[in-house]
Amino acid sequence: MPDNFRWITRKYTIEFLTPAFLGGADQSGQWRTPPLKASMRQWWRVAWAAQKGYSVNVAEMREAEGKLFGNAWLERQVNGRKETEASRSLVRLRLSSWAAGGRNSWRGLEGQAIRHPEVQQPVGAHLYLGYGPLIYDRQARQTALKAPPCIEAGSCAEFLLALPEPEAATMEKILALMHLYGATGGRSRNGWGSFRLIPADGQWPRITLPLRDWREALQLDWPHCIGKDERGALIWRTARAYADWKELMRDLAALKIAFRTQFRFRHEGRTHERPEDRHWLAYPVTNHGVGSWGNQARLPNQLRFKIRHAGEGNQLIGVIYHTPCRPPDAFSPDMSAVRRVWETVHRSLDSNQQLQRIPE
Repeated sequence: MPDNFRWITRKYTIEFLTPAFLGGADQSGQWRTPPLKASMRQWWRVAWAAQKGYSVNVAEMREAEGKLFGNAWLERQVNGRKETEASRSLVRLRLSSWAAGGRNSWRGLEGQAIRHPEVQQPVGAHLYLGYGPLIYDRQARQTALKAPPCIEAGSCAEFLLALPEPEAATMEKILALMHLYGATGGRSRNGWGSFRLIPADGQWPRITLPLRDWREALQLDWPHCIGKDERGALIWRTARAYADWKELMRDLAALKIAFRTQFRFRHEGRTHERPEDRHWLAYPVTNHGVGSWGNQARLPNQLRFKIRHAGEGNQLIGVIYHTPCRPPDAFSPDMSAVRRVWETVHRSLDSNQQLQRIPE
């Protein structure tokens, strides 16, 4: 990028549609820019991969990312010697507020518990999707915040972005993807911290979604696209709209329990000699470890939840989308099993009357 580029600014309003667990230094909720910037980097990588036709040189991508967003690791050769090429970010964010979250208690939010076929007692839906930031208070016998406060649904702030003019068109597309699919903070893959971005001029550009056949996407071991199959994009929405987030998150929890527990464990015991089908969805699995994987291995779920406004008004819908990628080599992935598992998940979501495919 030339040194004499022109800086431009863009202004948005960010509104959280579900509570957000953005941890400050003490792990309690606070408006912060780092999680939002992390989301921008994630969707920048997806856009980069799509631009390259999914033939990605990871070293080249990391260099471009580091130069744009800032880095402390790049080096260059000068007269046969390595010199650091660390740089500040060329993408600057500012929030109108860095205030602490406004919700200090989960009392009265959880609602009726839902059935889990492998647990004797009904479970709290919010606790199921938010375990970690949310805990079970045994004394009060209810779901509670681990480190209050959190950011409330409906909370808004002004989001100001400054960046080099040559990057403006690309960044606008990335922000549009964040608006459609983005969530941030703890348990954001389960829909917590879902937000919408409202441009100051009220207009979003038309964008081409970063879609790739999900079986081909298994060639790369990092989330670089949204999957598609013969029917189209692997994106589902709830068939109905909801008046508030609490009931919507409850139904999403029930959906997640259903598509996970359809994979029944063949072997009893807390440790499995070999991975079974459910292990390929996400790992660890409570009470079902894999001996060779150990307790510290992490395999994030590729199926992500997002809450959106349902057109006009304040009603909400839930969106589920698949970001397919190969499990890391450390898991010695059985790719035939991985493909079989995700084919089963796609079929179960397609056949669920509470969901419908959306072409986007």
